[in-house]
Amino acid sequence: MSALREICGGLPLDPLPPNRGRDPSVPHAPLRTPSLTAQEERLALRNALRYFPPSHHATLAPEFAGELRRYGHIYMYRFCPSAQMRAYPLDQYPCRTRQAASIMLMIMNNLDPAVAQFPQELVTYGGNGQVFSNWAQFRLVMHYLSEMTEEQTLVMYSGHPMGLFPSLPSSPRAIITNGMVIPNYSSRDQYEKMFALGVSMYGQMTAGSYCYIGPQGIVHGTMLTVLNAGRRYLGSGDLSGRVFVTSGLGGMSGAQAKAAVIAGCVGVIAEVDEAPLKKRHEQGWLMEITSSMDHCIKRIREAKNSKAPLSLGYHGNVVDLWERLLLEYEQSGDLLVDLGSDQTSLHNPFSGGYYPVQLSFSQANQLMSTSPGRFHTAVEKSLQRQVTAINKLSDAGMFFWDYGNAFLLEAQRAGAEVEKVGGGPTEFRYPSYVQDIMGDIFSLGFGPFRWVCTSGDPKDLAATDDIAAAVLEDVGANVTERVRQQYDDNIRWIREAGKHSMVVGSQARILYSDQRGRVCIALAINRAIADGSVSAPVVISRDHHDVSGTDSPFRETSNVYDGSAFCADMAVQNFVGDAFRGATWVSLHNGGGVGWGEVMNGGFGLLLDGSEEAAKRASLMLNWDVSNGVARRCWSGNSNAYETIRRTMEEQTQLRVTLPFPVQDECVLDRALQG
Repeated sequence: MSALREICGGLPLDPLPPNRGRDPSVPHAPLRTPSLTAQEERLALRNALRYFPPSHHATLAPEFAGELRRYGHIYMYRFCPSAQMRAYPLDQYPCRTRQAASIMLMIMNNLDPAVAQFPQELVTYGGNGQVFSNWAQFRLVMHYLSEMTEEQTLVMYSGHPMGLFPSLPSSPRAIITNGMVIPNYSSRDQYEKMFALGVSMYGQMTAGSYCYIGPQGIVHGTMLTVLNAGRRYLGSGDLSGRVFVTSGLGGMSGAQAKAAVIAGCVGVIAEVDEAPLKKRHEQGWLMEITSSMDHCIKRIREAKNSKAPLSLGYHGNVVDLWERLLLEYEQSGDLLVDLGSDQTSLHNPFSGGYYPVQLSFSQANQLMSTSPGRFHTAVEKSLQRQVTAINKLSDAGMFFWDYGNAFLLEAQRAGAEVEKVGGGPTEFRYPSYVQDIMGDIFSLGFGPFRWVCTSGDPKDLAATDDIAAAVLEDVGANVTERVRQQYDDNIRWIREAGKHSMVVGSQARILYSDQRGRVCIALAINRAIADGSVSAPVVISRDHHDVSGTDSPFRETSNVYDGSAFCADMAVQNFVGDAFRGATWVSLHNGGGVGWGEVMNGGFGLLLDGSEEAAKRASLMLNWDVSNGVARRCWSGNSNAYETIRRTMEEQTQLRVTLPFPVQDECVLDRALQG
């Protein structure tokens, strides 16, 4: 408790804490290369010193200047707390309101070294998904939250706490925006400068909104993707003996190995960095690891023949793996891979998100900081080689999809052969997994609903698992066959989740549900808190990767074909609508998943405390949070969304959605345009 009081005490200035610098025992973010002018360096330093009285400037200025020149950003390592960073039970936070305490819990979970990818750089996942821009911001936010009443709202500008402002008890306790840059200036180069200056920040999706729950979220989404890919491409949900090849074990993509095993297939994941490879193996997420290509191929053959589920981590570059799989096919006729994708952080390809095959891991890290131009060229050549091998394996019968990490977008920019002849601006030779696999699920209203037990007690998580499974079995009893399949997948997931040791950090769970399921689960958990069968409040949230939260033309909205895929009304409306319908906090981000300037997404957190007020907020907000996106997808012409929103209107008499009339005779258009 004393450690939390120290963290919530504001900036420690008298005396200043010792500057311990970077902790060598934890991984660190790659060096950034913002290429600031002398004037911009001066401005970045001036901006950082704004947080401190002038009496400390002489001490801090040279220190911050050193960080800027050494790391490309001022992180203020001196102010990184020495206390253990983790999700403490809710009642331990020194706060005036439990809503504020719930936000503090989620922030500290995002920065838990067991959860965060680069904890000292305040990066939760994705290579550059910041919770805050520097440690002064963290300490000020925690202080503001500890002082907050239920008639105040904390306003957050790209990691910076603008302050507490008077509001209503029904208002959100925090409003978060990240990266709200004027569109014409939302380029990668501009971002590097703005982040170095400390004026804007890339919050990914759930890092800068404090809602990340570790790799479990992507385990579940990947499991559903692989299962549905098997049904679509291979004609069966039974994936025994089928091989899924992909890459990336750092951050959230470390979940792929666990997901493959739960789905019942052979998952082979390449990773160039030995540290996350060993971490996933020690955590039990990877069953085996090898740095031998020959052994890797041998184990693929054995597991394919035995039809035994396997997660195999290959320590090496995925391009080498693709090329070796192609060589095996050309020499023996054996196609050893059935399903393929890529999960490296290609939204951030030139700053550590992708490692070119021509260079070792250490060589790449050195080149990206000493010669960014040469590194850029190496990445492009590597992507060309990777796509060449994938294309040939695809021609032989492998099914490949883009995992929404901007792989095909960056490959196209690199000059690789991924063009779809006659395709639209969001279409490539291979579909986005939203277009071909998960888009129908979003259009039915299904998406990644999640919750966190603020007691930190595994018994509470087990109780909520049972509640969610019972609810899904009940509400899934009278639905269409397509909807029932999704309920069955998620009932299977929630019944098995506790057996797979997926909790990292907070006691959290995720599942995919539609509108009715989300509302019913939230209300059931709220009742359990009220009657004491769950011992403490529960935070509900979701990934922004959902039916309503994100406008992303190369991922979440890549199956929107009415010309509006590049519009961001849905995400902005989602953010605003959640705010006045009862969310405890809301967030709106530029960037997330596919890169800065490529997407807009909104998220929320809502505290369930067992009260009637919490139930009212959950029902009103969750219904909107799903219907917003289903209505938009319906208007774009999606038949699944049309039927879903029509049924929802029958159940909710106050809901009235504008339905589209389809053009039934294409000749009408032809005659009009020819005339």
